[in-house]
Amino acid sequence: MQIVLSQEELSEGISRLARCIRDDLGRQPVTVVGVLTGSIVLVADLIRSLDGPVRVGMVWASSYRGTATSPGRLDLRLDLLPDLTGQHVLVVDDIFDTGRTLEGLLAELHKRGAASVRSLVLLKKTGRAEVAIEPDYVGFEIPDRFVIGYGLDFDGGWRHLPYLAALDPDEIEAARCGHDLSGSVDAGRTAETP
Repeated sequence: MQIVLSQEELSEGISRLARCIRDDLGRQPVTVVGVLTGSIVLVADLIRSLDGPVRVGMVWASSYRGTATSPGRLDLRLDLLPDLTGQHVLVVDDIFDTGRTLEGLLAELHKRGAASVRSLVLLKKTGRAEVAIEPDYVGFEIPDRFVIGYGLDFDGGWRHLPYLAALDPDEIEAARCGHDLSGSVDAGRTAETP
């Protein structure tokens, strides 16, 4: 595994994103809508960095299944959402890959009467977008590699890592076979701050 973003870099990125949000929204109440399950660590850190009133809701959205490393059909479950009527909504997702998850989710949230809907992603993969939309806030741009940690997973595992790491194809195959990769960490860097 190659470390893409350290715990310290992630923390600095979250603080920067929180400042950008408050620069745009001032002290207006914001409803943070996290996309389960990949955004749970990000949402927890982000809401503690936001000054002013914050509400939290969660949605479930997935286009990856099991050990898949490329997206499939998008499934959305919105029954955990609070009433969004008149609210300033910030959708928080872990990664902008093809963009189909965020595009589908934003379309649904606009239908629920929010005063505004903005989007924030921790990571944006370069050269992968299949949609015309762009996230309003991007923590870091990364190359087209499969990443784990800080909430992102491979087959349900690795979300607990305090850093973000990239898996090479041979490591993905080894993980599919049940091999432990935790002893193979390389501290090289591949992310950029937008």
